[in-house]
Amino acid sequence: MRLIKQLVAVAVVAFLGGQAVAAVSENPWLALAAGLITAVLTAVVYRWVVRRTEHRSPVELAGSAAVGGLTRGTTIGILMFGVVVGIIAVLGDYHVGGIGSVPGAVGILGLMAAAATTEELLFRGVLFRVVEQRAGTAIALVLTGVLFGLMHLANPDASLWGALCIAVEAGFMLAACYVATRSLWVPIGLHFGWNFAAGGIFSVVVSGSGRSTGLLEAGMSGPAPITGGDFGPEGSLVTVAAGVLLTWAFLWLAHRRGTIVPRRRRAAEPAAAMVAR
Repeated sequence: MRLIKQLVAVAVVAFLGGQAVAAVSENPWLALAAGLITAVLTAVVYRWVVRRTEHRSPVELAGSAAVGGLTRGTTIGILMFGVVVGIIAVLGDYHVGGIGSVPGAVGILGLMAAAATTEELLFRGVLFRVVEQRAGTAIALVLTGVLFGLMHLANPDASLWGALCIAVEAGFMLAACYVATRSLWVPIGLHFGWNFAAGGIFSVVVSGSGRSTGLLEAGMSGPAPITGGDFGPEGSLVTVAAGVLLTWAFLWLAHRRGTIVPRRRRAAEPAAAMVAR
């Protein structure tokens, strides 16, 4: 029941906010405002519903950690996507034709702020955290990562391959980021930085949702295993490799910090051990 209440509360704000951003998408400044308002309201509702259902302070979304966490996460996300695009460019499959659109990038900023916040609070803040409490980090990471990938099948140019890539490079990686930091602000920033770099800076397709118009006038052409085809760079083997490496790095850090939750043994196991003695 607690899980359902939290999911419904966050999902309702996410849906209404998404509708608002879509309704004003033709005006980049209104889209920016709607996206930022959605992000803030979703965080407020998440904190409220956690307090009501778990009777605790939501330390994973502590306001005092917001600026630092968002800054670190956004920096990692932009750098990660920059490396991916740089590798694809070196291979000759990403081309810059000139300067793109500042208003276009402004609108994408609002859209990605809303998407990153709502998706992280739903998948890492609610689903991953609750499943981890019951089944441990490993099962929660795999389960919620796969669900996160499957969600992207709803996008216009989605494919099963693209959804699998998202599960590995983003679902697993963002969950590992949360495990390592125990703060939702860092994965929110990472998610935002990655998406904004893709659509708002490098102007490529984001998760099969169509080409974006960002700060650069650019395009991709080449084999789908490198460019990701219609799904965009998130369907590229280059991106999968980057995501796997970053997932490993976060899990290594989590192991060092002792923040990995082991799988709980069944209640019958200790009893069986006592009988064996």
